[in-house]
Amino acid sequence: MKLHLLFYLFSLVSLLFISCENDIKTIQKVSYKPTDPDERTRNIKLIQTDSGFAKIALQAKLSETYHKPSTIIKFREGIEITLYTKTGKVQSILTALYGEIFQETGEMLFKDSVCLKNMQEKQSLLTEELHWNQNTQAIFTPKNVIVRSEDGSLFYGDGIKTSLDFKQYEFIRPKGKFKIN
Repeated sequence: MKLHLLFYLFSLVSLLFISCENDIKTIQKVSYKPTDPDERTRNIKLIQTDSGFAKIALQAKLSETYHKPSTIIKFREGIEITLYTKTGKVQSILTALYGEIFQETGEMLFKDSVCLKNMQEKQSLLTEELHWNQNTQAIFTPKNVIVRSEDGSLFYGDGIKTSLDFKQYEFIRPKGKFKIN
C-alpha cells in the first residue's frame, strides 16, 4: 500500500515538473503590451556632481523608459530638478506634474503646472509647458507665461526665452506688468 502511494506521489510530482515549462512567447502574450515601458523605476533620485559639489539633482515618483523608436524617459507622476551653483548652493528649482527626456537630442519637455524658481533672485516663472535643451542650456516656451518677483511684480506674456539659471529672460510677446501689494 505504501509503495502504491509513493509511486502515485512520485508520478504526480514528475507530471508537475514536466508540465511547468516557461515559454517566453506564451508569457509575453499574457503579460506584454507594446505600449508598456522597457524600464520602470519608482522614487528615483539622481544627483550629478562636479568636483565634489552637486550640480543637478532630479527627483521623481515614477520614471518610465521607452527604447523604441528612440529612447524617451517619461515622468508621469511629477518631476523636480534642482540646479546648484558651483559652490553647491541651490540656484533654481524646476517642478512640473509631467516631464519627458529625449535622450538622443538632449531635449526635455515639462507640462502641467510648470514652475521655475530662481532662489537667488527670488522670482518664479509659471507656465503650462516648458522646453529645455540640455546642449545649449536654453529654456523656452511658446505658451502663456507669468513671471512673479519677490516685490509683488507680475510680468506676463506669450512665450519666453531664458537660461537654465533664470537670471535673465526675454518675453517673445510681452503683454503687461502688474504690481500686487
